[in-house]
Amino acid sequence: MPASPSTARAINDRLALRLLQQDGPLTATQLKTLTGLSRPTVADLVERLQDAGLVRVVGESGADRRGPNARLYGIVADRAHLAALDVRTDSVAVVVADLLGATLAEATLPIGGDTHTRRAVERAVETVERTARTAGPAPLHSVGIGAPGLIDPVSGELRGTAGLPAWHVALVKELQRRLSATVLVENETNLAAVAEHRTGAAQDRDTFVLLWLGHGIGAAVMLDGKLRRGASGGAGEIGFLPVPGTSKVPSSVNCDGGFHSLVGSAAVCELAAGYGIAAGPPESDGSPEQGPAAALAVRAALRAGDADGEAFLAALADRLALGAASVVSVLDPGCLVLAGEVGRAGGDALAALVEERLARMSPLRTEVRAGTLGGGAVLRGALFAARDAAQDALFAPGAGADGGHL
Repeated sequence: MPASPSTARAINDRLALRLLQQDGPLTATQLKTLTGLSRPTVADLVERLQDAGLVRVVGESGADRRGPNARLYGIVADRAHLAALDVRTDSVAVVVADLLGATLAEATLPIGGDTHTRRAVERAVETVERTARTAGPAPLHSVGIGAPGLIDPVSGELRGTAGLPAWHVALVKELQRRLSATVLVENETNLAAVAEHRTGAAQDRDTFVLLWLGHGIGAAVMLDGKLRRGASGGAGEIGFLPVPGTSKVPSSVNCDGGFHSLVGSAAVCELAAGYGIAAGPPESDGSPEQGPAAALAVRAALRAGDADGEAFLAALADRLALGAASVVSVLDPGCLVLAGEVGRAGGDALAALVEERLARMSPLRTEVRAGTLGGGAVLRGALFAARDAAQDALFAPGAGADGGHL
């Protein structure tokens, strides 16, 4: 059956809004070309979207072109704000952005291991609220949070995990209680995979596995463009993977003896020390991000370029390939992304070493790439989660200026 006039208008409006979000600003003529709609239909939808406060004129396409078709239309990006949080064991990073993802304000709060849960939560919430005020008067619509641990696939809540601070779970609940915004929480590694998929190393891949290498390790599984979280939200808990080369096996509450014992930050630093490589301050390379000690050790080995550095990187690649081979043999993703601060520090050199070893261990051809976003991938992924939620609500056809429906 043909769509009703109201349904057709809703479909056209949503299509135009998506194009303006992704490719805007655009003229009416460009919208006509991209949508395939008639000129009168485009004129009507632009007027509707302007009346709803979703779109406005942001300029002209050129001085030699006058009239309605020369006007550039763009999303009203300051209609509401978004926030993204990267919750680590010892810190919280916050970014507030507009609806198109442009950063307006940011802050980082260190949290010591001896900080009381209530105090840690209060300081973190205050940091989020202060950063939101700094960004401007627009209200927060959606907040995306990236945190280590398991996310319940039914309730969407962060589950307490042994070895992680108690304030993590308390912070999420307090933000949901205090903020009028929609608060979403996702595993940090999954968010890194979203970011690398949209703007990083995996933009041309809908199926891949991301291996997060930072203070801790984890994996994210992207199949056919969708994250796979598992029955309990634990897909990718690769730190618990039993591997050769450890003195024991992991338990249900402790990943010591698992893959984490080989490639976690502490293990990598110990390995580096065995080759005489100290994880000291690196030479200035213009990078604003240096990362955990393991990343510094990898950078030092690459800079040295001597026999000890090469031997260390080869040994690290051997360890990484052990865990990666198990993942590859089960999922056959075709692509493995080494992400996080350590993955970025190792770059193409470490990725090539791991790929070489995987080729010897597995008959399944797997390309190994270095992540391009480093530790910032979690914040960027959290911002994408918040942006998606806001766009679904605010940019739905018929949405009013307050996010409701007219």
